[in-house]
Amino acid sequence: MSDRVYNVLFLCTGNSARSILAEAIMNEMGKGRFRAFSAGSMPKGQVHPAALDLLKQSGHPIDGLRSKSWDEFAEAGAPKMDFVFTVCDNAANEVCPIWPGQPMTAHWGLPDPAAVESSETEQRLAFADTYRMLRNRIGIFVSLPIKALDEMTLQKRVDDIGRSMAEAS
Repeated sequence: MSDRVYNVLFLCTGNSARSILAEAIMNEMGKGRFRAFSAGSMPKGQVHPAALDLLKQSGHPIDGLRSKSWDEFAEAGAPKMDFVFTVCDNAANEVCPIWPGQPMTAHWGLPDPAAVESSETEQRLAFADTYRMLRNRIGIFVSLPIKALDEMTLQKRVDDIGRSMAEAS
């Protein structure tokens, strides 16, 4: 793999919380090496307000973040993805579009903070926990020596990040 920016797509069913958080975190942590996008199979049409609040409080730019269909990334002229990560179990079990260029894929399933329906405090804590888990996984991923790894080794390491972080959660 050459010196270039790698495109990463984070998928979730609604594209309103986990995948949006992952997009913002990757764009910060992977700046210069990775460019992140997010999408959903059945997008909610808007980003969850708690996700936007958390990202803003954490210093991430939120301009341009939007809930969108994964169909946008399967169309002609869409950016070619190098990596595709599902961050929710529903999206992992759905039939995904055919991604041009056969990107490396992995499942990094996380609980849905938007599904927490108790108090606002509990929901904000769930969002903060999801943010922390994504930041840990993405931090490990961006530290991989991608150019030095062959494709099989890289796929194993990407899969291992999801498994080991899920076990630690």
